[in-house]
Amino acid sequence: MLEKLFALQERNTTVKTEIIAGLTTFITMAYILFLAPNILGIAGMDKDAVLIATALGGGLVTIAMGLFVNYPICLAPGVGLLAFYAFTVVLGMGIPWQTALGAVFISGIVFLVLTLTTVRQMIVEGIPASMKIAITVGIGLFITIIGLKLSGLMTITLSLLPDTVAQVAATKGHLTPSSTETLLTMGNLADPQVLLALFGLFFTSILMARRVQGALLIGVIATTLLAYITGNAQLPQNFSIISVPDFSKAAFFQLDIPGAFHMGLVTIIFSFTFVELFDSMGTLIGTATKAGIAKPKEGKFPGLGKAMTVDAVGVSFGSLLGTSTITAFVESASGVGAGGRTGLTAVTCGVMFLLCLFFAPIITLVPNCATSPVLILVGALMMEAIKDIDFSDWTEGFPAFLVIALMPFTYSIANGVAAGLIVYPLMKIVAGRTSEVKWIMYPLALIVLIRYIWY
Repeated sequence: MLEKLFALQERNTTVKTEIIAGLTTFITMAYILFLAPNILGIAGMDKDAVLIATALGGGLVTIAMGLFVNYPICLAPGVGLLAFYAFTVVLGMGIPWQTALGAVFISGIVFLVLTLTTVRQMIVEGIPASMKIAITVGIGLFITIIGLKLSGLMTITLSLLPDTVAQVAATKGHLTPSSTETLLTMGNLADPQVLLALFGLFFTSILMARRVQGALLIGVIATTLLAYITGNAQLPQNFSIISVPDFSKAAFFQLDIPGAFHMGLVTIIFSFTFVELFDSMGTLIGTATKAGIAKPKEGKFPGLGKAMTVDAVGVSFGSLLGTSTITAFVESASGVGAGGRTGLTAVTCGVMFLLCLFFAPIITLVPNCATSPVLILVGALMMEAIKDIDFSDWTEGFPAFLVIALMPFTYSIANGVAAGLIVYPLMKIVAGRTSEVKWIMYPLALIVLIRYIWY
């Protein structure tokens, strides 16, 4: 049955490998189950309701991605969009959270129309191979910077952050009171948590060098056990394995769609759609390429249309459940790094999300110092594709460089992709090589310019 559903032999994988990959992805992205309630709680939403929506939405949409698309890609409320929703829209503009959910729902419908009309697919097919490869590499660095921050190996200078950004960062614990002029600084290597992360990083890398199956998951478990043995992690008081969710607290169908229209939230809806388009596109391309499903150099992206449809439906579905935009997670690459090649990886991860409705306390047992090394190592794995970019050709190399650099340094996949969309056709025009640019690149560049100039 599993062979028929997921074509395991065709993709040269096994049930054991896929399950391990799914568990690995889940462990690396499980932090969203705690981050989402914290961020949206600041915006006035009930934390228990957000946890239910996050686990239920992430689980169901991820399972759909696995069953209907056969991609090892997992989905949950996006971190960047959570911050935009809470601090820019709700707190910054004073818009009720119900109305903001309405705006998310509308943006999802727009997103779905772009997908069903194949406009979104045309965009992906029209982007040159060098840009697609650069997206893969940029996401690798983006994942790395997340891992460095979660591990404490890198910290952010609080005094240099805007207030709203500092608030988001504070919920993650990635701040330092340092008043130096550098935004990113080295963490405290005397901190036991940082030392545990270093142990996990090198222990796991040794396992990978020895080609040990499931090295990433083994590294996470070993680091977690070491954290408890050394007293650097403690079981919470009144700890219980089973926690029955209280669905009476859920925020199902509490979105205000008419309110979103009446308040004229066109700019907000556009912003949601814009970030969703490029964030998810970058993640889908990057992860599918690393899994060997997509082949950018040959222009082959089997099943990408279905993947985009599930991704688009997830946006509106999440708002109906009571959470911000559900989107493809870059942490899916950790499962791919562990050998995940089919939808069974996604189904495994999705089931774990659903189980967390009843076993939420168990997640707290895995500390950041155990999961963050996985992200760093996956970032290293995704650097491999950079060799296929022709940096000797400035019209190809410079746009690719901007994509790769801006993703981690601006902490946004969308910014990196947008820069490439603008600069690539510009370089080709200046060089007199417009025949190498597909027509879809020009309207994309114009849309991106309009967005950054006026919105």
